[in-house]
Amino acid sequence: MSSVAKSLLTVEEYARLPDSGQYTELVRGRVVKMNPPKPRHGQICNKVGRIFGVFADEHDLGHVLSNDSGVITERDPDTLRGADIAFYSYAKVPKGPLSNDYLPVPPDLIIEVRSENDRWTKVVAKVGEYLNAGVAAVCVLDDTPPIAYVYRPDQRVQVFAADDDLVLPGILPGFSVKVRRFFE
Repeated sequence: MSSVAKSLLTVEEYARLPDSGQYTELVRGRVVKMNPPKPRHGQICNKVGRIFGVFADEHDLGHVLSNDSGVITERDPDTLRGADIAFYSYAKVPKGPLSNDYLPVPPDLIIEVRSENDRWTKVVAKVGEYLNAGVAAVCVLDDTPPIAYVYRPDQRVQVFAADDDLVLPGILPGFSVKVRRFFE
């Protein structure tokens, strides 16, 4: 085994690292430092998590995770991304408290909030990574102007303007919310 391969971390090794106080992700076996999100990003993520969380709870559909909870997108070498919001149906992850280990299955839905400094090429690459990992849909929310882009494998991107109702049939039956609500 080469010295490069020995220095690459697995998700399990990454999980055992001590907290450095710096926000990081694991990308193809390497720890990558990232800046913490800015307040507006956090405000939108919180709103999104509340809207999706209340709906999922009221309809007994699944778990809604926030706070950049880790999602395994690749193995050998391993990549672990911090999703802004992730939804796991109870069909994939049973009801009840979740373990402290990273979940071995991809979420049904990921919502990413595009920050003002995020480059679209990187956003779209991350969307592709999630879809290749088995996520059924990725919704990217952009604040200026308020808009939602929904990506699904082998389909054209759906674009929802501020006054459109965001719907996610097949993932969250009956869910419908005006896009602008995420940004209020």
